[in-house]
Amino acid sequence: MPEFNYEAMASTGVRSSGTLVASSEREVMAMLDARGLFPVRIGLKKGAVAPGAGGKKVSSRHLATFYSQLADLLHSGVPLLRSFDILERQAASASLGDVIREVRAKVADGTSLADAMNQHPRTFNELAVSMVRAGQEGGFLEDVLRRIAMFTEHQEDLKAKVTGAMAYPVFLAVIGFVILNVLVIFFVPMFKPVFEKLEEQGQLPTLTVMLIATSHILQRYGLIVLALVALAYWLFRNWAATPNGRMSIDAFLLRLPVAGNLFISLSISRFARILGTMLHNGIPILNALRISKDSTGNKVIAEAINQAAENIKGGDKLAEPLANCKYIPRDIIEIIAVGEESNNLEKVLVDVADNLDKRTARQLDLFVKLLEPVMLLVMAVFTLLIVAGLLLPVFQMSSTIGGGN
Repeated sequence: MPEFNYEAMASTGVRSSGTLVASSEREVMAMLDARGLFPVRIGLKKGAVAPGAGGKKVSSRHLATFYSQLADLLHSGVPLLRSFDILERQAASASLGDVIREVRAKVADGTSLADAMNQHPRTFNELAVSMVRAGQEGGFLEDVLRRIAMFTEHQEDLKAKVTGAMAYPVFLAVIGFVILNVLVIFFVPMFKPVFEKLEEQGQLPTLTVMLIATSHILQRYGLIVLALVALAYWLFRNWAATPNGRMSIDAFLLRLPVAGNLFISLSISRFARILGTMLHNGIPILNALRISKDSTGNKVIAEAINQAAENIKGGDKLAEPLANCKYIPRDIIEIIAVGEESNNLEKVLVDVADNLDKRTARQLDLFVKLLEPVMLLVMAVFTLLIVAGLLLPVFQMSSTIGGGN
């Protein structure tokens, strides 16, 4: 089994670090919890191979259906193992069927459902495993499974909404890029013979010179340029996969005009919904914060929430340390504070997520409405530059001929 480095904090606030041998990060967390420690950072020891790296990836839509059907079968009194047999036969994909069969085998051997799911980290995320464990211990597994199904479907609907909204702008960008390259590579060289005399006299406008040079480079060295672009993209992807790279990119995204607010709303919505769902199902607040912060999809916000979580001790309020996170709007902090005072925090958090989703939908609609004309304007500017680069020498030659007469 791989070794994990960890940094943890005791209830007294004392930090400690070390190395543990475990099958997964979740097992490390369980071991630390048994010692009364709150995990701050956990990572594979250098050179260790990530557990579950060869696991199967299953569509979120298929997983949502699986959770919902399993909840219905258990609610109808069908035993767990028999429910797995039924779901395996009607699995929506071969990968899901294989996972169900493996989970069933573990459960039949006496492993708890949560631990069996825990051995498939690429299929069942930490949220689902933690909620299933709480549902089994509290005797409300069916309710938990329905909530996981609803949450998974909601996340997929939101992802589909964002993808659908961005489809047209992306289409415009691709078409515009292709058209501009066709103009520069194939259309501009047709005018070069016309401009040879002006070029010899050194009277060719700078814009035209740059246009012809660009066309020449793309014609003769197009494959090299393409290879350099691919290399730059590969280097960027590798840098973006590093902690510093990911942090820098996420910080940049949050600073973008209009789009930055959209990213913040999406991140806080996911955080609030998962935290509220987990608290509703009996997950301790420190564990719920640790899991929900990673769901934000933004390392900067996750780190800010992590810093807030470190300030929460037994019985302390959540709103006050979260107020130190500059990315969480003040009105949301006030709502959370009221929810804590009324002992209704989990419902308030889900309501916050619902309201943020509505706000995000409006922001996304505005962003797309602004993005489309901006992209059309950019395409028009580049097209105008190409046309101007071709027409300026023609006007210059016309004026020269007219002056000569």
